Amino acid sequence: MGSTTVTVGFKGRREDARLLTGQGRYTADWNQPGQLYAAFLRSDHAHAVVRSIDTGAARAASGVLAVLTGADAVAAGFDRGAAMMPVKGRGEALRVPPRPALATDRVRFVGEPVALVVATTAHHAQYGAELIEVAYEALPAVADAAGALASGAPVIHASVPGNLCFDFDYGDAAATAAAFAAAAHVVRLTLTSGRVVGNPMEPKAALAHWDGDVLDLWTSTQGMTAFRDSLASQSGLPAERIRIRARDVGGGFGIRGPAYPEHMALALAARITGHPVKWVASRGETFLSDYHGRGLVMTGALALDAEGRFLALRHEWLADQGAHPVATGPLINTLNPASMCTGCYRIPAVYGRNRLAITNTVPITAYRGAGRPDMAYIVERLVDEAARQTGIDRIELRRRNLIPREAFPYRVPAGAVVSEYDSGDYRAALEQALAEADWDGFSARRAEASARGRFRGIGCAVFVEPSGGVVPKDEVAITFDPDGQVVLHTVVTSNGQGHETVYPEIVARVLQIDPARVRLSAGDPEGPRLEGGGAFASRSMMSHGAASLVATREVVEKGRALAADALEAAVGDIEFADGAYRIAGTDRVIELTALAGGGALDTTTGLAATRAFPSGAHVAEVEVDPETGMTEVVSYTAIDDCGVVMNPTLLHGQILGGLFQGLGQVLGELCVYDSDGQLVTGSFMDYAMPRADMLTRFSIGDSCVPSPNNPLGVKGAGEAGTTGALPAAMNAVLDALRPAGVTHLDMPASARRVWRALKEARAGAA
Repeated sequence: MGSTTVTVGFKGRREDARLLTGQGRYTADWNQPGQLYAAFLRSDHAHAVVRSIDTGAARAASGVLAVLTGADAVAAGFDRGAAMMPVKGRGEALRVPPRPALATDRVRFVGEPVALVVATTAHHAQYGAELIEVAYEALPAVADAAGALASGAPVIHASVPGNLCFDFDYGDAAATAAAFAAAAHVVRLTLTSGRVVGNPMEPKAALAHWDGDVLDLWTSTQGMTAFRDSLASQSGLPAERIRIRARDVGGGFGIRGPAYPEHMALALAARITGHPVKWVASRGETFLSDYHGRGLVMTGALALDAEGRFLALRHEWLADQGAHPVATGPLINTLNPASMCTGCYRIPAVYGRNRLAITNTVPITAYRGAGRPDMAYIVERLVDEAARQTGIDRIELRRRNLIPREAFPYRVPAGAVVSEYDSGDYRAALEQALAEADWDGFSARRAEASARGRFRGIGCAVFVEPSGGVVPKDEVAITFDPDGQVVLHTVVTSNGQGHETVYPEIVARVLQIDPARVRLSAGDPEGPRLEGGGAFASRSMMSHGAASLVATREVVEKGRALAADALEAAVGDIEFADGAYRIAGTDRVIELTALAGGGALDTTTGLAATRAFPSGAHVAEVEVDPETGMTEVVSYTAIDDCGVVMNPTLLHGQILGGLFQGLGQVLGELCVYDSDGQLVTGSFMDYAMPRADMLTRFSIGDSCVPSPNNPLGVKGAGEAGTTGALPAAMNAVLDALRPAGVTHLDMPASARRVWRALKEARAGAA
């Protein structure tokens, strides 16, 4: 199976003892006295008029207490669309049609919720849902973005003519055109980044309960304030009347950031029945109703001079938004990729245009990377293709064009999309990755593989990505328990990052105490009222972590003044070490926690949210069996610049998790709809998922340059593995197949696709 290598030995996390012994508490583990259970009836049509809904049999069924339809949602005002887009496109704002919690006169994708049944048991609720009769009048459907924008395509929303909900551009079109006209070489590629399903371990679930006029909602979320605000914007409920509760989250990946229509429907059901209402989705519902990711067709062109210097880049993206623009779906298909549109290269001119289309499919939102892996993918594939067409070695071509360390901060020429890379040393990371992967020794490994009848390929990618930002500021609070334990309060909930371990470590380092004396209280609606963003955009350490550092320093300075009073000394004579204050040169000491009575040291601090640009250099090596098309990743090297490393174990865990999700998309994951809008890949029988044996030999290392934009100097790591994996692995697959005549292949490089590409290449050669 090979060996596994990492640069730093893995150590246990504080939360592991709970999570690995089955003591975690996920949404399905929460219960309330007198709770009822819900089941959704979902559309089996991709596009249809709803002529009537007969709920009589369901209402009369045993155990059923209520049946809700779209009319109930509209009457309650739970019928608003919601999507993030802070800028206008080419003259117009994003078009966001209304979206009731339950469909009303029309359904627009298979899986859209049409009715909600509430009963005494989950079984009775499901049985009641099956008794509802809906009369549909089928309409023509369109399941891909190009088809949706084609002349004569069926209009999905009357308020979105031509199904184009947003038309966005960036950069300088004239300068880019001039550079292309003067270029010695022009390279063009059109690539797809297909639809993928996030499929967290924990299916979507919720428990809704009204405490007077305040809604309590237990659900899995990447951040309680972001989720609360999302639910408020969709339902019209005041944010201060919503309390979001979550402890453990079984996977986030971006799709657990926003509120869904199901959450609105459950809140309404709890209000109508006067009881808590609980719902846990099936895995089939996860495929049908969790927001999907990617869904892109990307055309890129790279202009070069005679010496291989990059002159200009042109991007044209067509982004599927599904039946509704939701949450961050429009944002991650426009601003995120635009902010890194030149990759790690010094390119004087760039122009991009991204068109966002409505289709009869599940809506698209952020999925791990959120536009970053896609931009890295098209840029790095273009660089490899430029090397092939010009005859310049692909590594030399990169070295020739990388932004040098002395050029930072580096302003990307993206026009109104202001993007400034904070710091980095791309050349150093590339050289480290090449050495670790033994790039120079590859030819011998290829020859050995060829002797065994295998095709072997190697590929690299150098990438940069934005992290942080999103909200104006992030707040944390520090309080002290009567027993002397320090409590750090944040609004961000962990979905695998190890917050319970690393945040207390930050506080403990400043206080110079054992981290075991610091406890994290995350997302507690009964705790101090705080604002801030969630665990997305690789932002939690650089925002909440940095705020924790600043807050703890404030605690120390508050305590210094209190200690001076208690010890009857001047503030300037007070030293702080090992969690205690001492009059310099004496043995007169007082513990910090002894000064905390009455909330004297309690501190709330807000820190303006900043951005950073983590980067990396990855190398993938693959072998392909030409008889079956099976592709094996035989080794992978990831060298990442995530700024200052706070906890190597957690950092490398994030990188590794991202690698698996990226390689999953490269090697097998693809969500497929047929021409009628029916989901073909609606279960794990049809949809491939990453496996533990997909990557058995890997090396993860750091080449870190601190960020000047936050007190910790960190940059973020959550997306890095995925962002590097797409281009590095696909470049390796193409390198393996190119000697056999295969010059183009779209993800996923599944066995069937690779085998077919080889067959077609052989037929073409013959």
